[in-house]
Amino acid sequence: MNPTSTDVLRISAFSDGDEGGNPAGVWIGSALPPDAEMQRMAHAVGFSETAFAARSGDTFRVRYFSPEAEVAFCGHATIALGAALAHQFGDGVYPLALNQANITVEGRREGGLTLASLQSPPTRSQPADPQLVAAALDLFGYGEADLDPRIPPGLAHAGNDHLVLALASRDLLAAMRYELEAGRTLMQAHGLVTIVLVWAESARLFHTRNPFAFGGVYEDPATGAGTAALAGYLRDLGWPHGGAIEVVQGEDMGMRSRLQAGIGDAPGSAIRVAGTARFM
Repeated sequence: MNPTSTDVLRISAFSDGDEGGNPAGVWIGSALPPDAEMQRMAHAVGFSETAFAARSGDTFRVRYFSPEAEVAFCGHATIALGAALAHQFGDGVYPLALNQANITVEGRREGGLTLASLQSPPTRSQPADPQLVAAALDLFGYGEADLDPRIPPGLAHAGNDHLVLALASRDLLAAMRYELEAGRTLMQAHGLVTIVLVWAESARLFHTRNPFAFGGVYEDPATGAGTAALAGYLRDLGWPHGGAIEVVQGEDMGMRSRLQAGIGDAPGSAIRVAGTARFM
């Protein structure tokens, strides 16, 4: 029987208790469907990403599709997958083989919610090209004076490439607007999966917004890959993170989400991103 979008679980990852979070699709089967079929199903589901997983020995082979394109790694869909695996196979840590990395996800059931955490792909970062920064500021209608000088613009990687722009106030973050097609053109031209717009409330508490025009989505309410990339970038900057940060995302969409990122000392090492997930 051919798989259909009705076979896809709907799970909201990084929820704020039993509300909010970012909806993801999760499909688990004995073998991955053909590429075109996974793309069709992801488009039919309509969430920013759908994770497709098939067991291969002790590992699950995983691929991620947005409504318009395949994505190398998706944090919130991985958290959703961890929740689905815990409910189908029991609490535990599951090895995952992605297109470009091997990671793990852990899922543990607790009441009506599931606690899930992932170990991201390795991280890396570098200063952002001034021309890219200028183009991104123009896209959102920001100026140089709107940036927080403590966190300079950077390219951050944790399975995907993200541009990090730190803003000087919460009001500037709330005012984020852009044209989807212009954002898609910019992100595709520079290989950016999202742009992480961030405001630092304190050294360990951040508020973010993540335009995802690359995948045809105006904004994600919770972005695990972007949070992992941000955490790795903060480590590279020598930011006083104290080993962990909390990220609040989705507030301006009415879908408040909470993400925790554990940050080890070793440069380039994986980031542990955790949160709760609820079945929809």
